[in-house]
Amino acid sequence: MSLRSLAVGLALVSSAVGANFDVTVGKGGLVFNPPNVKAAVGDTITYKFFPKNHAVVQSSFAEPCKPLAGGFFSDFVPTQDAANAARTTFTVTVKDDKPIWVYCPQTNGDHCQAGMVGSINAPDSGNTFDAFKALALKASKPSTKPNGGPVGGVRKISVDVGVGGNIFTPQNITEPIGTVVSYSFNPKNHTVTQSNFADPCVPLAGNQGFFSGFVPTTNTPSGVTFDITVKDDKPIWFYCSQGNHCSSGMVGSVNAPPQGANTLKEFIFGASKFTGAAGFPPNAPFGGNLFINGQAVTQAGGVVIDTSKAVPGAPAIPAAPPAVSNPPAAEPPVMSPLPSPPPPAATITPEMQNMAGGAQPAAYGWATSVSENATNLMQMINWVDNVLVDVMVNGHKNITQGGWKGMYPASIQNTIGSMGAQSIVHRCTSTDSLKHYNKKVVDQCKYRYPIANIQDFIKVSLTLTLLEVGLLLDTIGAIVSTDAWMVGPLASTLGSKARMAGLINMMQNHAPAAAPREVAMPAALVYSYINNKYIEPNSCPDKLPYTSYPSIPLTEGSRQNGKLTSINVNGDSSIQQPGMQMAWLGPWGKVWYEEVKDGKANVPAELSGHVWGVLVKNKVQSMSELPSVTIAGPEMVWVTQP
Repeated sequence: MSLRSLAVGLALVSSAVGANFDVTVGKGGLVFNPPNVKAAVGDTITYKFFPKNHAVVQSSFAEPCKPLAGGFFSDFVPTQDAANAARTTFTVTVKDDKPIWVYCPQTNGDHCQAGMVGSINAPDSGNTFDAFKALALKASKPSTKPNGGPVGGVRKISVDVGVGGNIFTPQNITEPIGTVVSYSFNPKNHTVTQSNFADPCVPLAGNQGFFSGFVPTTNTPSGVTFDITVKDDKPIWFYCSQGNHCSSGMVGSVNAPPQGANTLKEFIFGASKFTGAAGFPPNAPFGGNLFINGQAVTQAGGVVIDTSKAVPGAPAIPAAPPAVSNPPAAEPPVMSPLPSPPPPAATITPEMQNMAGGAQPAAYGWATSVSENATNLMQMINWVDNVLVDVMVNGHKNITQGGWKGMYPASIQNTIGSMGAQSIVHRCTSTDSLKHYNKKVVDQCKYRYPIANIQDFIKVSLTLTLLEVGLLLDTIGAIVSTDAWMVGPLASTLGSKARMAGLINMMQNHAPAAAPREVAMPAALVYSYINNKYIEPNSCPDKLPYTSYPSIPLTEGSRQNGKLTSINVNGDSSIQQPGMQMAWLGPWGKVWYEEVKDGKANVPAELSGHVWGVLVKNKVQSMSELPSVTIAGPEMVWVTQP
């Protein structure tokens, strides 16, 4: 798999499909309707079931109520909804022009002997459908059915994904071995991921089970389906990997025990106790067959499905997927894990240069002196880089050797390793310059990260990268007139950090560039966030000229058409002040202000992607003045849904 497969390359393989004819079973009485179908070779017949409990069995003209050796059998489809067909269907393919005779084997009421029979391509004379039905009316009782089932056709149950909220419908599926479970995707962006009963929101290890990938869509239905087959009578547990959907109840089961400790109810309860974002495998789809408007989809990896070709109301899905051509290219070898986080002033080794794709600049173009403001900002960049290096190095080690090993393919492991090495090289911009001017290089602190799983690692890595992007922008603006030599080195670092943020965005199933411009952030606010979230108290050997503000107890409020429109500020009296404002940071140093009323504040419609907010006493003229009026913050929210 290559890195570009994060955006997911798709290969659509066409499959020729003949005409399909629907036949209702038991609608309006003990009848097949239409009773006889005229179909060509290659056409399909789909039987749709109505109450209370019917099946379709192939027989012979001479023995209408006895199964034909080698014939097809749907198995029984119990249902109670008289107005709508059951979600389970049974489809057979016409293989030749010979007549096909069928009956319902239900013995409670002797359905076959009551005339519940049907045919495909019955002749117009001789052995007609009417003659076949007449024989059934006189057949001996009871009728019989094959052992086992289904056989000779495709039994399929349709499951809606995301209709009426974050839920699977039906949530509890009971089907015999051999049934195809077909998940039909709806807005906005869901997955079907197999787990086990003990860990409801965690994918099975080692790419076992199945995973559809993320299916973003605005259409209902989307035309995108994912099929799995029931292979044995063991329970199958599944969930949606999107955000907190799993813990909020978007889980389901196939053949869960109706009683005991491992019921669907207990599975839902177990999922509700899961904290953080649900997990997902690094590649998709696998363990099932993905279709877009009836065409089978294959791809070389990644987790987001390209649904741009999907059309609402997909045609019938082929009974069997076509063969896959053009298999994925071989994975590259995994690079060695990064060494332990080196000290800030350490020399960049040739191995590190190779992993990073280069070294620090050969010449910075230093001026004869440096201003105090530039010195403080370089030390601040040095301090932030220390944190980011520590996170990236230890994260890469965990991905290649630790508890997260095997969760990402080699190309993604190598990309994370390269980003860690580049962070070490980027730090040299500040440390080399501080040493050149005989200024203090900032040493490492002791760190604490809210990282319990790989999704937490990605979130923390992205947050730190975005904070440094904001700091670099703010620094360039602050020193351009006094220390112009810094602009070039910092701008090149800024471009690399922005690309890193885009890649990590994609790993979170977000657009790589959800907003058109990056956002600056004053150094004091960057310091406050990192010091509150990631630094052990009193552990930093070097003191910086900044203070920390309280964290904002912020939660999401309302969303409209996928965009966050309001937030809740649930703080205690220490941060509650009359007339306080939520200051939203935008591009080019622009600040939007929204008054906090009754613990709520609006999110400006102009903002997209990741957005930073600061709780302030009152409005000020420029972003640089925000620290002087800050009450709490900053905090980051994701405004645009994936």
